[in-house]
Amino acid sequence: MKLYTFDPAPNPRRLTLFMQLKGIEIDTQQVDMMTAEQLSDAYRQINPACSVPALVLDDGTLLTEVVGIYTYLDELHPEIPLMGSTPAERALVVSWCHKLFCGLMMAIASVLRNRGKSFVNRALPGPLDTPQIPEMVDRGLLQISHILPELDAHLATTPWIAGDNFTAADIDLLVAIDFLAWIKQAVPQECTHLLDWHQRASAHLG
Repeated sequence: MKLYTFDPAPNPRRLTLFMQLKGIEIDTQQVDMMTAEQLSDAYRQINPACSVPALVLDDGTLLTEVVGIYTYLDELHPEIPLMGSTPAERALVVSWCHKLFCGLMMAIASVLRNRGKSFVNRALPGPLDTPQIPEMVDRGLLQISHILPELDAHLATTPWIAGDNFTAADIDLLVAIDFLAWIKQAVPQECTHLLDWHQRASAHLG
């Protein structure tokens, strides 16, 4: 296997934390997004989606979505079952990973990509050049302001996001919360359960 990634970026960080917690080591190559290496002809030959992380399996299969890579690696390394231990637990973890990606990570990315000068004509990741839409900034901020109190209320009822055990969903939420700093946002002080969870999750990952 070979992993193509860029450590500072949020999605690669999700996978890095997952692998670190499980003690997984994979041959890894950095793809420098600061110089747009992900758009180079050489990298397009590896991953036409021009995204990181990307995991190439020994048989040539390409995995480009973090939740898919999670699932594959969790099957290979079942110790510390970060994707859940039962069918119901696994369904909850995947559901939360999807909700957090669509509802929070994408909202933050929308704010970042639609107002940053470095993202002109790159409002969406991938091979297609896409124009910025300033209105998407306000929509992203609205989404963020809605989901953070929702998550706070949920964490008043459970120690971890998908139940009693720390899972990949907690990794995803931690990375998303830290990603807020990229757009100069933070968890509101009144979201005490979410703030307490963030402190515990950070300590859990060391």
